[in-house]
Amino acid sequence: MASPAAAGSNPYGLMAALEQGGTIAWAVFLILVVMSAASWYIMFTKLLEQQKILNQGKRARAAFWTAPSLRDGQAKLEKNSAYRQIVDDGLLAQEQHTKLTDPVDQHEWLTGSLARSQALINSKLGNGLAVLATVGSTSPFVGLFGTVIGIYRALIKIGAAGQASIDAVAGPVGEALIMTALGLAVAVPAVLGYNWLIRRNKVVAEELSAFSTDLHGYMVSAGAVKPAVSVKAAAPAPAVKK
Repeated sequence: MASPAAAGSNPYGLMAALEQGGTIAWAVFLILVVMSAASWYIMFTKLLEQQKILNQGKRARAAFWTAPSLRDGQAKLEKNSAYRQIVDDGLLAQEQHTKLTDPVDQHEWLTGSLARSQALINSKLGNGLAVLATVGSTSPFVGLFGTVIGIYRALIKIGAAGQASIDAVAGPVGEALIMTALGLAVAVPAVLGYNWLIRRNKVVAEELSAFSTDLHGYMVSAGAVKPAVSVKAAAPAPAVKK
């Protein structure tokens, strides 16, 4: 005597739907899992990368502009940081300008060199975002493919049984709905993450652009022009009662 639909098991759950769907259902499910894992990995790594540059910017504003010279300020910046790269490229461009045989205005030469340095950093920040955009736009269609297969299997069962009974179509229709939900569950975080990271990239780019502009003014004015840095005064020590 067969035991009633095993106690505690769900005949219309995810695993049951995958078992009924066979190879195609499993393939769709695994593709969606890979797409979801890739999108979450990119979101976390890009978020950490952006936050690292934002923190570097705070430290650069506090230390670089208070240095007595450009070289001293360069030494205060973290090695391999975005801000250190801009300063290094600016100093390199300044040295290269003296070696040019065809005279070029220093202002234009530094502007092009610093812009190129910024563009390289912004390009690195954009790495991986295309994957998020691809996942966000294609995962609903991957889930829809599983949905179509589930509906097709339901129609086949109806045709074989000669009537549309709930028992015959509940499994395939449930499988179709699950695949639709999985596709949306993968797409929505990817789209939201993509838009959020794009916005944060713009903030980072604006801060780098402002630093580059200030650095350009500092270099072409021989240190006479630089942004004012507000130094917070230390809080007075509490009076000691006698």
